[in-house]
Amino acid sequence: MSTDTFFLYLLPPIVLDAGYFMPSRPFFENIGTILWYAVVGTIWNAFGVGLSLYGICQIESFGLKDISLLYNLLFGSLIAAVDPVAVLSVFEEIHVNEQLHILVFGESLLNDAITVVLYKLFKTFCIMPSIAMSDILVGIIKFFLVGFGGLLVGVIYGIIAALTTRFTENIRVIEPLFVFLYSYLSYLTAEMLHFSGIVA
Repeated sequence: MSTDTFFLYLLPPIVLDAGYFMPSRPFFENIGTILWYAVVGTIWNAFGVGLSLYGICQIESFGLKDISLLYNLLFGSLIAAVDPVAVLSVFEEIHVNEQLHILVFGESLLNDAITVVLYKLFKTFCIMPSIAMSDILVGIIKFFLVGFGGLLVGVIYGIIAALTTRFTENIRVIEPLFVFLYSYLSYLTAEMLHFSGIVA
């Protein structure tokens, strides 16, 4: 399966399901903490795993000295996102505190976006012949631009969807179509503009 098949056809319905059934009020009440966990925690995981593996690759007896730091960071970005499906199901079963539940749920929703952006950034670095300090600075700026650009695209399509569904109260059968259409369009538009489709 190619990455385009996954990112363009399989990932958008999964993200739509997670975002559509998310309790929005507690999510936005705790957005600062969720972003702190998602952004800083995921970056910490990616670099922690990547640098640890690079350190292991430097041991002579393993014979892995030819694997560069960038490839280790690329692998670290792949496995940095924590997916707490089991934790969330246990939380629902034992009726844990709602704030703790939304912190874990929101972090798991947003850390996927952070991981995808990190993965694409390190993948770009891996195919470059040489990396200067200016390239790293541009990469950091692009990291934040991709997230905020995806947010802007999502807000624009959200406003369009709200304005469109104002006129469908007599034809309720087409409202689910608008939910799927605008969410998928926001994802595709963000990806075409090289923003984060998951955030959008």
